Amino acid sequence: MDEVEIPAEQLAELYRLIIEPAIKDLVIAAQKQDKGMAHIREGISDKQKAYFTLDEQSVLWFKNRLVVPKDMELRKKILDEPLFTMHPSSNKMYQDLKQKFWWTRMKREIAKNVSECDVCQRVKADHLKPAGMLQPLAVPAWKWEDIHMDFIVGLRRTQKGYDSIWVIIDRGSLFVSRFWEQLQLALGTKLTRSSAYHPQTSGQVERVNQVLEDMLRACALTYSTKWDECLPLAEFSYNNSYQKSLEMAPFEALYGKRCRTPLNWSEPGEHVTFGLDLVTQAEAQVKMIHSNLKRAQSRQKSNSDKSRRPLVFEEGDHVYLRVSPMKGVHRFGVKEKLAPRYIGPFKITERCGSVAYRLELPPHLATVHDVFTTEEMPKRDEGSGRYISNSDPTRPHL
Repeated sequence: MDEVEIPAEQLAELYRLIIEPAIKDLVIAAQKQDKGMAHIREGISDKQKAYFTLDEQSVLWFKNRLVVPKDMELRKKILDEPLFTMHPSSNKMYQDLKQKFWWTRMKREIAKNVSECDVCQRVKADHLKPAGMLQPLAVPAWKWEDIHMDFIVGLRRTQKGYDSIWVIIDRGSLFVSRFWEQLQLALGTKLTRSSAYHPQTSGQVERVNQVLEDMLRACALTYSTKWDECLPLAEFSYNNSYQKSLEMAPFEALYGKRCRTPLNWSEPGEHVTFGLDLVTQAEAQVKMIHSNLKRAQSRQKSNSDKSRRPLVFEEGDHVYLRVSPMKGVHRFGVKEKLAPRYIGPFKITERCGSVAYRLELPPHLATVHDVFTTEEMPKRDEGSGRYISNSDPTRPHL
């Protein structure tokens, strides 16, 4: 059998467990030195005797549970012992400890202790509703006024060597470079960046990506590595299909009528509009589309907010960042299977909107955009991180 080498830190913990007196002995010794305990012993009334009892050694018990005096260092030692039971929840810790110990406001102190545990903050799953209410995008006033761009990557490589689609960017280093910014400045284009790892900021293009990917999956079943040849058809099909938010097809919203297809034809000379009538018709259609989009946004926000919760931070608060925003997607260099779910805490330096905040990130995360939404940082640091002190918050020693 191979020998297992125990790290020095763990060996020290084992020695500590062997050498230090049992918790019970420490509590009994503390009872004898605590003046409050002596007062309780002397003043136990007949009514209290149903709950408090003294044994032959004058040790105070509460319903067969050892009474712990108001010694914060001793209570901290008791609460730290569950460190070796792999950080249970506050309720589990309370149920375990109450079998042997009792003190006033015990459950509240245990809950506070768990909420301030840095390890628990990093590794425990969040079972609450997603944080932050839905913030609808501004509806453009006219056609082609607001343009979103993004990439769909990681696709099956085609025979021609393609594995990505440029839909038209959320946040890529190529386009946030100084060259790109200067180019857009010269062209008079206003760049609006989404918050980091939050595709909802560019919700329109993300929705197009989803529909386009579904179309290409259907094509891949038949054409396999020739899906790129289906792109023109997928684009045409999407633009000529009814969209619920617009209440018409995108092609119709742009040009005033559906594109001709075998199922949608028109005779020569039908619906011909010229001059001022064409402008008036276009303006009326844009107003109708604007109203449709506003109504759709209101409906979507109402439905979305039912499953979300408001969460507000203040400048100076410290928060934890979610490591894996989506299934199978990792960031900040944390890729291990058993990696912590959250990293941090990081200080909030600025509020950038209703649900977005700027964080003070360490130097090794300098390449990460420093604005995040409450959905990506649902946990506030309630304590001082007393269990872990690590210079690299993305690689805690677990």
